Amino acid sequence: MSNKCGDAPVTAGDLHGIVEALIAGYREDPRGHHINKRFTPSPQEITEIIDLLLQIFYPGYHGRQDLSDEDLLYHVGTLVSTLQAKLERQIERCLCFQDETVDAGRLDVPKCRQRGRDVARVFVGRLPDVRRRLLLDVQAAFDGDPAAASMDEVILAYPGLLAVTVHRVAHELYLLGVPLMPRIMSEWAHTKTGADIHPGANIGDSFFIDHATGVVVGETTDIGAHVKLYQGVTLGAVSLPQHSRGARGIKRHPTVQDDVTIYANATVLGGKTVLGQGSVVGGSVFLTKSVADGQRVAIEAPRLRVASPSQSPPGGGAELDPGILDFDI
Repeated sequence: MSNKCGDAPVTAGDLHGIVEALIAGYREDPRGHHINKRFTPSPQEITEIIDLLLQIFYPGYHGRQDLSDEDLLYHVGTLVSTLQAKLERQIERCLCFQDETVDAGRLDVPKCRQRGRDVARVFVGRLPDVRRRLLLDVQAAFDGDPAAASMDEVILAYPGLLAVTVHRVAHELYLLGVPLMPRIMSEWAHTKTGADIHPGANIGDSFFIDHATGVVVGETTDIGAHVKLYQGVTLGAVSLPQHSRGARGIKRHPTVQDDVTIYANATVLGGKTVLGQGSVVGGSVFLTKSVADGQRVAIEAPRLRVASPSQSPPGGGAELDPGILDFDI
């Protein structure tokens, strides 16, 4: 075995030394490994849970596509039953993982298992209401985007709806006190859609993210109903000193009230920052102060500089005419 830089091949003795050095590193530094532990959540099975939920929320679009009324009872019953079993198992593992990681002495597997069953049952009971809210999100996307030809297109193709769908699920699990799984779900959606929504964010009905890419919504954000975000919007926190663990649990992210629109690449920061009802934040605005109801916030229009090319010089290319026209856009 050799590297690509032309160094001498790694001998069996070298390989043995490398392996011993790695193992010594694991033993010396507890960070970055999960050795001698029994419980770890399965990202693969959590992804399967998301897939089951998409089939339950949007039947005929995800999963089986030849459904009829005669099939629904058995089909949905099978999906929900499978979902509940997977949820019980993964919630149990997340709870045991947390206990084992924080303090192995308090690990109580039967307690984790029972808690997993109880939480899964409560979560499954909330599915009809979660779906009702998601249909409002679908309608908001269709109403808010003239490019949407139909609600079918929104469900099948819009990354913003996928991000919101996963968030609504992750948020319910977050509220039920499930560790780690909500964050695994939200980061899966982040990789798929480009939208990074923390599962702790509280988001009202009829929420629409247009284009999705680059949107960031922090943990303690509160968003009202009928809010629309464009690509690149950040609802974030101001920078905190290193090791500021005391900030956990306090409100660090903005409040966005009903009927607010925030245009592309705007940044709104801080737990005390409130965007009042019906306000509009223009593109590329940077805000750390509150905005009253109905106000519109925009940066000053930039000035463009336009130069006309003169005749090409002998060597080719184009020289810029020294006469430059400035104008507002």
